[in-house]
Amino acid sequence: MSLTDVLLGRPLATEEEKAERIGPGKGVPIFGLDALSSAAYGPEAALTLLIPLGMAGVAHIVPISVSVIILLAIVYFSYRQTIMAYPQGGGSYTVASENLGVWAGLLAAASLMVDYILTAAVGISAGVGALISAVPSLQKHTLALCLAILIVVTLVNLRGVSEAGGIFLVPTYLFIFCLLAMIALGVIKTLAAGGHPVPVVPPPRLGGATEAVGIWLLLRAFASGCTAMTGVEAVSNGVMAFKEPAPVTARSTLTAVIGILMVMLGGIAFLCKAYAVGATPPGEPGYQSVLSQLLAAITGNGIFYGVSIGSILVVLALSANTAFADFPRLSRAIAQNGFLPHGLAIRGRRLVYTQGVYALALLAGALLIVFGGVTDKLIPLYAVGAFMAFTFSQAGMVMHWRRVRGPGSSKSMFVNGLGAVATGLTVIIVLIAKFTEGAWITLLLIPGLILMMVVVKRHYNRVVEEIDNCGRLNIGGLTPPLVVITIDRWNRIVDKGLRFAMSMSPDVLALHVDYGQESDTLASQWGELVEEPARRAGLAVPRLVAIKSPYRFVIRPILDCVLDLEKSNPGRQIAVLIPELVERRWYMNLLHNHRSTVLKSLLLFQGDQRITVINIPWYLTR
Repeated sequence: MSLTDVLLGRPLATEEEKAERIGPGKGVPIFGLDALSSAAYGPEAALTLLIPLGMAGVAHIVPISVSVIILLAIVYFSYRQTIMAYPQGGGSYTVASENLGVWAGLLAAASLMVDYILTAAVGISAGVGALISAVPSLQKHTLALCLAILIVVTLVNLRGVSEAGGIFLVPTYLFIFCLLAMIALGVIKTLAAGGHPVPVVPPPRLGGATEAVGIWLLLRAFASGCTAMTGVEAVSNGVMAFKEPAPVTARSTLTAVIGILMVMLGGIAFLCKAYAVGATPPGEPGYQSVLSQLLAAITGNGIFYGVSIGSILVVLALSANTAFADFPRLSRAIAQNGFLPHGLAIRGRRLVYTQGVYALALLAGALLIVFGGVTDKLIPLYAVGAFMAFTFSQAGMVMHWRRVRGPGSSKSMFVNGLGAVATGLTVIIVLIAKFTEGAWITLLLIPGLILMMVVVKRHYNRVVEEIDNCGRLNIGGLTPPLVVITIDRWNRIVDKGLRFAMSMSPDVLALHVDYGQESDTLASQWGELVEEPARRAGLAVPRLVAIKSPYRFVIRPILDCVLDLEKSNPGRQIAVLIPELVERRWYMNLLHNHRSTVLKSLLLFQGDQRITVINIPWYLTR
């Protein structure tokens, strides 16, 4: 078994695709990990902005969380409609492109791409940040830990959808169990205490209010709380990854993810108010996450606390998996329409879109490196892309129902219309509330991505226009080409190349660069070694041309000679044969020069349609 098989698993045949499909059990960790893990930082993001309100800020987390949950419910019902209407995968790009036009589709695609790249980078960074807050001595290894986790998540996703689901199964469900158990125990204690439970470990005391309650502050807190909704679209993008009937299985998975997330968000908000748990200033001495405070207040600092904190850290770090599950599928859909490189639409050895996985890993890795593994400044961008995609998806579904009509279409149109209005208003709120914190960067990133996709599409259109519609086979003017073969000195490779050249055409030109004594030797041997055997066989004799190179340049003189031959032989094909050694072991190639590779590249870039480059390999067997 090769190392590749050990790391990535054996190659899967196309007919094994159905066996790779997943049910709701694996669908939750694959497509729901990002959404579920947001319960660990969404409420805290809102509470952090409410710190200036003191205890009054904690009281406001309940209505803010209820608002987020209502919005989540609207989006949930909207995406249930989308899954059934687009069983082949109804992500925002597909829905917007088909119903709102190309430009709306590209805007939705660019928004989602930004969101997925941030999901991968920020998720890993958040997990490592939480780990460092527990073990401060690891802080100097922040970037190394981030990149190590990124590599692990990348390798797992290259092994295929089914295996990824199996690997992430245990940490995901342990996280769900711990948080739901904490919420259940906390609610029971709160009800038993008449709404005023006594914490096992008292949370840090909240300071006094330093700012009055204002609509602007509440809107900013709501915008931060909306980060809990990132990743909700993942299931609708990946419908084809589920077992048949795929739409039904996908809807079951979406229901499980959204249902669990609603309970978590509502339970955390309720318990924060009951136990007077607020956010502590991040990055300052004494910082403690909201979930850490709640767990300690409800269960103490025992084994359950340790297991729960451990599961939170792991799930935060692995929440990037949702991006790795969806970004390649989104890229594939865009590539099929010609707006991204076609290689992104090709499945790899494990039936995953390998190039999409690599692309996301490189982009997320670059983001982590640029920001040193600390991506707090990018978190304000986090919800913008997701909500823009939500809005275009729901608006596209309104147009879809308007076009297809039929029973229940009016009700569906209303649900999707409500979703479009709600998420559209949220986009505006998030952009305004977080504009100065960095959301303005989105206004540069998204148009930049759209411009890139338009350039790619225009390139492919030019290629199609140039090479398609050639009509019937053109058999006019068929003449043997002028064959040019490069020669360094006489050896078996040259012998093989000349034999091939003479079988192609009677007009063979051997080019040799003269920068020393060897040219005289080759010229004196040419008659005996080449000309005499050719005449005896009744064949045209190859001509030897020595090119003077007093400064020992080799590639440039050959290139100039070939280009001159092209100009002096109008309408004739020029075939350039380049002999080269081929080593069986890759590392032995380091011992040989690579002039042939450079010459091939220059001929391909500087020649035109009449120059053909042919390799003449000599495989070394000893």
